Amino acid sequence: MTADTSTRHPVTTTPPPALPWILMYHSVADPDHDPYGITVSRDRLDLQLGLLRRRGLTGVAVGTLLRAHAEGRGRARGLVGLTFDDGYTDFVDAALPVLRRHGCTATLFVLPGRPGGSNEWDPEGPRRPLLTKDGIRSAAAAGMEIGSHGLLHRDLTGLDEDTLRQETCGSRELLREITGTAPAGFCYPYGTVDARVAGAVREAGYAYGCAIRPGALADLHTLPRTHISQADRAVRLSVKRLRHSVERHVMERRLR
Repeated sequence: MTADTSTRHPVTTTPPPALPWILMYHSVADPDHDPYGITVSRDRLDLQLGLLRRRGLTGVAVGTLLRAHAEGRGRARGLVGLTFDDGYTDFVDAALPVLRRHGCTATLFVLPGRPGGSNEWDPEGPRRPLLTKDGIRSAAAAGMEIGSHGLLHRDLTGLDEDTLRQETCGSRELLREITGTAPAGFCYPYGTVDARVAGAVREAGYAYGCAIRPGALADLHTLPRTHISQADRAVRLSVKRLRHSVERHVMERRLR
């Protein structure tokens, strides 16, 4: 029998101050062998951030972006959220210097249950090393926001209550131990989320959560994001920005 979780994880939503544009990156490395389309080269990241700057946009961490929106859309004009999932070592080695060159910050979603490990959840590879605890601290010291991606990169919608609590509350406490600060943000592995899981993230104390395309669930704890790949240059970025704008208006009307 399945336990009634309605009182443990309320499914009420928290309307965000807005549904801002948030970009989703993963690895910054050689994209030649990239079966999942999640890798951009260092030069392509440099090009993409440069294109954003020429359009009057500066990449910032999600926490910074949401605070600006909460203060009024005038404060948030010219900002776009940057996120990097999984916490690969190439974030410090390759992405961070490019971010600094363009005056950007970002949110790095890491897996505190796999420090110094690799992306074993990707059956087709290639294997990429994950940041150690010292690497996570280095990213934080460089001014990047550190968020939780859960403990082990599992689909949270299929977990029992105790395991889900470990992935949400447990990962938050581990990151508090590593960085000295409890993370404000959570990112759902694979972008997979339902009302129960979003409720667990809210209950764990996170201020916001990042999904990919949450549909009717979209709120402050299930923020939509735009996937960015090696193929994205000027035209594709413009199209993706326009698509987000259209989808944002639809979702915000529904949330009112």
